[in-house]
Order: sequence, then structure tokens, then C-alpha cells
Amino acid sequence: MTARLLIVGPQGSGKGTQGVRVGEALGIPVVSTGDVFRANVKDGTELGLQVTSIIDAGDLVPDELTSAVVRDRLGQADAAEGFLLDGYPRNLAQVLHLDEFLEGREESLDAVIALVVPREESLSRLTARAAEQGRADDTEEAIATRLGIYERETAPILDVYGTRGIVDEIDGVGSLDEVTARIFAALEARGITATPAS
Repeated sequence: MTARLLIVGPQGSGKGTQGVRVGEALGIPVVSTGDVFRANVKDGTELGLQVTSIIDAGDLVPDELTSAVVRDRLGQADAAEGFLLDGYPRNLAQVLHLDEFLEGREESLDAVIALVVPREESLSRLTARAAEQGRADDTEEAIATRLGIYERETAPILDVYGTRGIVDEIDGVGSLDEVTARIFAALEARGITATPAS
């Protein structure tokens, strides 16, 4: 079955892990902007070279280029029957870009999985992860800054999708399996079910 999904959540909400689980269960590719950027950079594509020069200059990749990279990835054969977006759109401008692209294909998102995790929980998870992985750049201050950007720029996209009636708020606190079960219960209520592996 086709499913066009978006997973959203603050850093430390577990959206990367949950996204992979959902994608595998539904047989759709997970399109993570970070992964797509890295693949383009590694392959030395024209988009990859543009991304590299921007990042090397210490700048953020502009919305237009981010959208172009995602459009290119969604145009690949494995995404024709569905996809799960992770990390895009991350602001209102990118929502418009995605809308235009999907409308051009006479498609729309089926559901937005919004992982809800209290700020304190995100902070403690990220601080613990930084300690485990020895990530010196993940200071409490840096983590708080990233969470602030999410709250200011990304959280408002949920209002847009909320008015379309496609947002499923999922309690992101609990074990991995508990959160996964909540996601699938919400998707099943929309008629999106995982096909058992044959």
C-alpha cells in the first residue's frame, strides 16, 4: 500500500529510530535530509557540490536547495509508492515547497507523526547520549539552542498540518516498542497498515 508520511519531533525524541522502524514495516524509504545531503556529497553530484560549498563556508543550506535535494530524492523509483520524511520540511517555507511538489504529482501527505516529548526529557536524553558517545559539541547549552530552533521554526508546521487533520500526536516517552506500538495504532486508525513480511 502507499503511504506518504512525515515524522516530526524535537531532538532526542527518537524520531530517527522510530522513522526507520515505520519505514521498514511499511516497505517505504525513509528520506532523511541529513542522509540525502551526505549521499549527494559522497557521490559528488552537482547538488552535493553546492551543499559542500555552503557548509564549508559555515552557512546553513537555504530552503530552496534543501527542497531541490528532497525533490530529487522523492523522484527516485523507490519513493514512487510512498515515503517517510524525516527532517523535512523543517519550517513553513519548506512546507510550501513540499506542497507544490506533491500537488504537481497529484499527491499529498497521508499523516504527520508528531512525537511529543517534554523539553526536560529531550535535554536529559541528549545529555546522556553526548556522554555515552563522547560528543563534546553536545553541551547542555548547544542542545538547548537546537531545541529552541525546533520550537521556533519547526513546531509551527504542525499547526498547518493540524488544520488539514493529518497530525497524530504520539506520546514519545516510554520504551522504543511502546512508542512504536502507539505510532502503528494511530496509523492503523487512518487505514495505513504494515504488510507482514512474506
